[in-house]
This record gives sequence, C-alpha cells and structure tokens, in this order.
Amino acid sequence: MIEVRRPKDLARLRRLALSAQGLLQRQPFGSGLAGARRAISHMGYVQIDTISVVERAHHHVLHSRVPGFEPAMVDRMLRNRDIFEYWSHAAAFLPIDDFRFSLPYKQAIKSGQTHWYRSPDRKLMAELLARIRFDGPLRSRDLETGTSKQAGWWDWKPAKKALEQLYMEGDLMVSDRDGFQKTYDLTERVLPAHVNTELPSIEEFAEHLIDQQLRCHGLVSLKGLTYLRRNTALRKAVKAQVSDRLAEGALEQAQVNGGDVFLMEAGAFESPLPRLNNRVKILSPFDNTVIQRDRLKALFQYDYQIECYVPEAKRQYGYFCLPLLYRDEFIGRMDCKAHRKIRLLEIKSLHLEPHSHDQDAVISALVDAVGQFRQFQNCDSVTLTQVYPKQLTQAVCSALEALG
Repeated sequence: MIEVRRPKDLARLRRLALSAQGLLQRQPFGSGLAGARRAISHMGYVQIDTISVVERAHHHVLHSRVPGFEPAMVDRMLRNRDIFEYWSHAAAFLPIDDFRFSLPYKQAIKSGQTHWYRSPDRKLMAELLARIRFDGPLRSRDLETGTSKQAGWWDWKPAKKALEQLYMEGDLMVSDRDGFQKTYDLTERVLPAHVNTELPSIEEFAEHLIDQQLRCHGLVSLKGLTYLRRNTALRKAVKAQVSDRLAEGALEQAQVNGGDVFLMEAGAFESPLPRLNNRVKILSPFDNTVIQRDRLKALFQYDYQIECYVPEAKRQYGYFCLPLLYRDEFIGRMDCKAHRKIRLLEIKSLHLEPHSHDQDAVISALVDAVGQFRQFQNCDSVTLTQVYPKQLTQAVCSALEALG
C-alpha cells in the first residue's frame, strides 16, 4: 500500500489521473475526426446531455481533448458506425467495439428489470417493431407530430415509451441523429457485420470494466469501477478479480491521507508522466474527469455540484457552472450562457478559489481559455457580470478586454 500524504505524492496521483484522461497533452488522441474517434475509444464513453446553455456535454468533452473537433463529427461517427448510442452509467456514445458489453443490461431490461418504465406495452412494441421492419427507420419526430394519417394508429406518449423500451432492450438502435432528433432502426440493420455480439460472461464483463477504468482514469477506487451499476453479481466479480490482481502483483493500492484507497497498475505511480502545462481547461459538468464527485473530492479536494437540479434560491455558483482546471488543480468554476442569436457568450459569474499559483498567470491562462471557448460556442463577444472574490474584478475584466 502506497501511503500518499506528502503534497508531491498527491500531485503525482493527480498527474496520473489527468494524463490518463487526456487533459495534460496538447494532442493526446490526435486531432479532428480521427482524434475524436480515438478519444471515445480510450475513454470508454462520452455522456450525452440535453442541456444547451452552452455547447452540449458530448461535444464539450471532446472539444476539451481533441484539437480541431467539430460537433458534426459525433453524428458522422454515429453514421459511420464508429460509435453507438446506449446506456453506460447514463445515456452515452460508446465505442462500437464495446458493443457486446451493452448486452447484459439489455438482457436484464428484457427480462423485467425496470429502466424508465414499468409494465411496458408489449402489443404496441410489437406493432412499432413490425412497422420499422417493413417500412424502414423511424424518426423520433414521426411520433411527435401525431398528425400523419400513416402514423395515426398510435398515441404519442405510449408510442414514445414503447420505442424507448425497444431501444433499451436492444431490438432497436439509434442509426442516425439530427441534433436531438433520433432515428431508430432494427439492430441487425444498424450493427456492422464484424462486431462481436456474443454475450460476455460475468467474468469477461468484470475484466473489461477493470481494464477500461484503469486505462481511462489511471487510478480508480473499487466503488468507482462499477460506478452507478446496480448489478450485484458484476460487483462481486469485479471485487474478486481485483483481489486476484493485487495478490499477483499486477495492481497496487494508494491511500490518500489515510482515507480513500485507489487502485492502479503496478509501477504506474513511478512511471514517466507528461509535464504539467499552464493552460486552463474549461470542462463540462459531465466531463469524465469530474463525474465521480467522491473521487474528485478525494484526489483534487474539489467539492463540486452541478446546480441546474438545485432550486434557484439555493444555488451557490449558478445554473450550469463549469469546472476550471489549471495545471493539476481545480481553481474555480464559471457559470455562463451562449446567446447564439446575437453570438454573445455571457459569463454570469466567475468564482476563483484560493490556490498557490501566480494570480496573473492564472488570469492570463483563463482569458486564453475563454477566447477558445467563445469560438467553440460560435460567439463573437464576451460579457462578464460578477467575479468572486470581488477584488479580482478589475484584473479579470481588463484581461478580457483583449478578446474584443
């Protein structure tokens, strides 16, 4: 067991985690479409979210890691069958090569486990499936109109539930997207012939999760290996394999300040790592690095909560505050909104937390990051309303003026 108590040892764990997530190197996965493809393959998933006050989460996560990334590339990867859409710990885009590991959950849903809806309408599901089989792919908007004579035999809400149930059970896949309008087709017509469709054993699934999590996170807690997965047998299999790997010396453990214990591959703690850089990364609240809040707090001492689900009167930082990463430290959060019609990025509030870095260097790096983020939002100008602590207002506003 590695006891991590000294700041320099904790800093090494942070670098290991950030490097594995592709947040230290300038082009960890390459650039453009190929880089986005490799990024999803490495990370195992990119979470999908509908909130659009700024560019959506699945685009934001890739923008943070892939130079030259454009949002249209996600739809292109979906159509090219490089990725598929399904449930990870949440709705996500996943590498097509991992398709077989979506099958246990599909099988569980088909066997009666509830995901969204209890008592699915099997008759309506059969009718929808037959419609798609004979008439071709069905767009989600075809259900929303409810006015087509051809589609007049269904009611919108039950039909939408039935369609989603068929998708969750694996009979249908999302074959294409137009924004958040999905097109569904039969799985056998969507899935490329080369994809492995053999149901994995519980041991194979456990091995896949351990390898994936170590690859994309560098270090992970036992709890984090099965984050938000309710499969008791899978958790037991993961725990057993972790014990075996520890006994074999393939894994080692690190305990942070006498508390949380993290697993990593043997030798990872001493392995060469990329240097820290002086860039600020503006991350999505759903970024793979921050989504496990307990891990985030243990490794980075960063207490983060997305507040869009918190009543407005109880919000501390804003509706959709974005984590700010500088070097190996989260140094604040920024609540903003992209006004797309007038091409304005509004920073409603900027909260900078106490840190050990040169304040001028942090502000300079932050302004550079805001400039790039503004372009990603397709905005031409930036406004800033509030800065905390308030004594930094003049310095930050003056630096932002250089963006025009």
